[in-house]
Amino acid sequence: MQSTLKRLSAGLLALNLVLPASAFAQEGKVVPQSRQEMQLSFSPLVKQTAGAVVNVYAERVIQRLNPFAGDPFFEQFFGQRLPNRTEKQSSLGSGVILAQSGLVVTNNHVIEGADDIKIALADGREFPSKVLLKDESVDLAVLKIDAKETFPALPIGDSDHVEVGDLVLAIGNPFGVGQTVTSGIVSALARNQITSGDFGFFIQTDASINPGNSGGALMNMDGQLIGINTAIFSRGGGSNGIGFAIPANLVKVFLAAAESGKGVFERPYIGAGFEPVTSDIAESLGLKTARGALVVRVVEGGPADKAGLKTGEVVTAVNGIPVEHPDALGYRLTTAGLGQQAKLTVEGNGSQKEVTIALNTAPESTPRDERLIEGRNPFAGLRIANLSPKLATELRIPADKTGVVVTDVARGSPSGRLGFQPRDIIISLNGTSVTSTNGMEAMLDDDPGFWRVEIERDGQRIRQFFR
Repeated sequence: MQSTLKRLSAGLLALNLVLPASAFAQEGKVVPQSRQEMQLSFSPLVKQTAGAVVNVYAERVIQRLNPFAGDPFFEQFFGQRLPNRTEKQSSLGSGVILAQSGLVVTNNHVIEGADDIKIALADGREFPSKVLLKDESVDLAVLKIDAKETFPALPIGDSDHVEVGDLVLAIGNPFGVGQTVTSGIVSALARNQITSGDFGFFIQTDASINPGNSGGALMNMDGQLIGINTAIFSRGGGSNGIGFAIPANLVKVFLAAAESGKGVFERPYIGAGFEPVTSDIAESLGLKTARGALVVRVVEGGPADKAGLKTGEVVTAVNGIPVEHPDALGYRLTTAGLGQQAKLTVEGNGSQKEVTIALNTAPESTPRDERLIEGRNPFAGLRIANLSPKLATELRIPADKTGVVVTDVARGSPSGRLGFQPRDIIISLNGTSVTSTNGMEAMLDDDPGFWRVEIERDGQRIRQFFR
């Protein structure tokens, strides 16, 4: 069609005839027809919304160890105990005011470890703030501006209505140069495997996003928030036209959790494990496309088991919305809301069915009974707890795991020097299974002088020997 129009145009030009520009426009699109339309600007939209985008200054105090501290010679030479040095580190990001009372949403990595957080408005005023809720796994945080006044707030849009090709604006403070507005389009949806967290459902945009934009707003042409700018794809640290934003529908659920005052962001417990559908799996199951979430395990008695989900089946949609991969399934279930029910479209064995699953929080079926290991043994400094679906969900461990898990390792402790890590599951000591924190502590009372320990770390079993 395009080549035909080009030949027609060339012929008309030869006859001194010119077709109107609209004749070459794609169907359904509009070409500017006047000087006024060619001078259209984003400035009215920026004036309407920019006041709700803020700068977030996070400051933390860190200790620098003095290399000569504790050395008798140097302390005698200087005549005093050598102290460790402290210094302040600051980071700069962006945030978005989403409630007139002063609730600000930003990225967790912007304020992680901060001792003091200040919010700077677009008009230059600064306010202290406090953290209401933060979650590393979804990389979101909600701050409350410490001031009794009404602030400009950005309305939250429905990110499920966003389509590839939609015009967007990104507002933030890249490189600390000041509030900056960039424009672009939505490049892709449902992107995953972008960050190290377990959340993987991002809006991709080519609007320029750089360091300092993190936590800023991605807006549609109605002046609504459709995403929180989070990550860039760059080897040099600058914008390469590939940026990623957390969808507004997840931000909406996270903000509601912060306003509830619980102090924790809980997601639905499914009681099942999922993996991506490869082309080989799709072919073996008779699926038309390699999309969806393959069920690889089902916890007995869990919500998925009660709903009738079976190993080897593939979840292809939630409430009628297609599921691209396991991360998309988690996103759809989280944004559906706790206390609700979701209809899953499931395919397997050449047939399709719908199952209804209840969306509730994970149960703490086994009391965690958290304990700190002390004494003269290789495990001193470990903080251990009994695993339950609730604790497994908090630690991002498969929900079907049982036994005793390491929740923390004291810095400089014997266990820390031996390489123990949080989320290690202790399976056995000297050939005896470890089933509870109480049982493990009792085993340590009988010091055999030689320890053979088996742990599970990231799905792999590791055996170690200690004296």
